Amino acid sequence: MSTIITGLLIPFIGTAAGAGCVFFLRNELKAGIQKALTGFAAGVMVAASIWSLIVPAIEQSSDMGSLAFLPAFIGFWIGILFLLLLDHVIPHLHVNEDKAEGPKSDLTRTAMLVLAVTLHNIPEGMAVGVVYAGLMSGSSTITAGGALALAIGIAIQNFPEGAIISMPLYAEGHSKPKSFILGVLSGAVEPVFGGLTVILAALVVPAMPYLLSFAAGAMMYVVVEELVPEMSEGEHSHMGVIAFAIGFSLMMALDVALG
Repeated sequence: MSTIITGLLIPFIGTAAGAGCVFFLRNELKAGIQKALTGFAAGVMVAASIWSLIVPAIEQSSDMGSLAFLPAFIGFWIGILFLLLLDHVIPHLHVNEDKAEGPKSDLTRTAMLVLAVTLHNIPEGMAVGVVYAGLMSGSSTITAGGALALAIGIAIQNFPEGAIISMPLYAEGHSKPKSFILGVLSGAVEPVFGGLTVILAALVVPAMPYLLSFAAGAMMYVVVEELVPEMSEGEHSHMGVIAFAIGFSLMMALDVALG
């Protein structure tokens, strides 16, 4: 149990460490750096979705023969539609944007910025949770090293995300401690949803391939809907692409080396 708790907390620690950058950096992150950090996060999430989630989901359904892809296909689409639903029912505002998404609300700009990051931290927490649930169930396709690789990979990409949320909040006039706390809170949803996923998966073990691919679909939605546009718009888009490749290859290497 301690291994699972540690694994669920590792990504949250990454977010908190990134948010702590507000105490050491004087100015708001430059546009080029933001694009690079966003691209890196996107690369990690895509690689994690493939090697840590979709591939194990298909392997766990190998007894279905030529239809082994079906649980992963179904789970992936449910994950996409789940995030699409959240995107429409939760008011949120992306960094560097002036127009909020979701239903109209009286929430402050700060609250909607934090909600935007919180929204895309949900699938990351679920991804780590379902992999550790698979490890706990004794699945032969998920190893302790592979679960740790995913947790570390998510933590690495959470570090820049923590900075990307806390630094703009500080630039908008909030104090450094408040900006740090809000940045940390945006990542608190990860261990919560990770723990809930572990409990759900333990109760419904046959659903594991669906849950793995569900998390993958949710993460891919975030990448395509939010991270790729942010890293590609305007100048310095090449920095985002290179950082994406670095994040992708790093997560791939982690998964193979530790898995």
